[in-house]
Amino acid sequence: MDDQDALFARIHQDVLDSLDEELEMEFEDLSEERPGQDPAAVADFWRFYFKELHRLQLELIRLQTWVQASGHKLVVLFEGRDAAGKGGVIKRITQRLNPRVCRVAALPAPTERERSQWYFQRYIAHLPAAGEMVLFDRSWYNRAGVERVMGFCSDEEYEEFFRTVPEFEKMLIRSGIQLVKYWFSITDEEQEFRFRCRIHDPLKQWKLSPMDLESRRRWESYTVAKEIMLKRTSIPEAPWWLVPAVDKKKARLNCMAHLLSRVDYRVVENDPVVLPDRLRHDDYRRHPVPEQMIVPQVY
Repeated sequence: MDDQDALFARIHQDVLDSLDEELEMEFEDLSEERPGQDPAAVADFWRFYFKELHRLQLELIRLQTWVQASGHKLVVLFEGRDAAGKGGVIKRITQRLNPRVCRVAALPAPTERERSQWYFQRYIAHLPAAGEMVLFDRSWYNRAGVERVMGFCSDEEYEEFFRTVPEFEKMLIRSGIQLVKYWFSITDEEQEFRFRCRIHDPLKQWKLSPMDLESRRRWESYTVAKEIMLKRTSIPEAPWWLVPAVDKKKARLNCMAHLLSRVDYRVVENDPVVLPDRLRHDDYRRHPVPEQMIVPQVY
């Protein structure tokens, strides 16, 4: 094997190693596999899933390149009940993208000062500049959901939100921002199952907060709030899109494919990359690193 063949063999192996990231991310779903499933059918679907996931992630990279080159501004909202799978699809969308181009905004509960501001004010700072994509893991629709159900806002604030949000979103769109809104939909039984998985999985217990548990108790109240929100805030300029999410993997693929279909992007041809020769100096000597600075090689 000559040097060129050896180089490409190493590059091929490095690509295969990078796919381990996918397996590590998907491993968390193994604890939620249902008993009684046909192992052969499960294996076939996993192969299909990974193939489609990688294909869609490649298209997302092309989308990212176009967004950067064209100066497009894209905002995607991800809403849904607790454990609906919003975080999982956001991870798969952003996994291979440049975090300087595609950012995730997951705002904590508002501070005392923020509660005294105009409701939308704290979200505005996270909106994209030209050539950026921002994914909101929950958004200003907190007011129509958790704040309404848990009593964190008054009736007057709730109604003012519905009066304001259509105009707010139209204003964003007029300013050149493309807005896409997703609601991840799961059944009562599926949410209970996922909560029980988290309770019994030490790697996922941190995901369950007292607020999550209370939301489980108030399932019906959340349903009413969701139905009102979708009816009053799905406008022609920024409609809601519902993602059936009982099957996590299909939900991820469907959402990613749909998002790509909503943006009229083009393939941007990149200039060929040429690796420059490293500068070498005869008087350069690399100094040895002190042993006490090296991380112990436990593995």
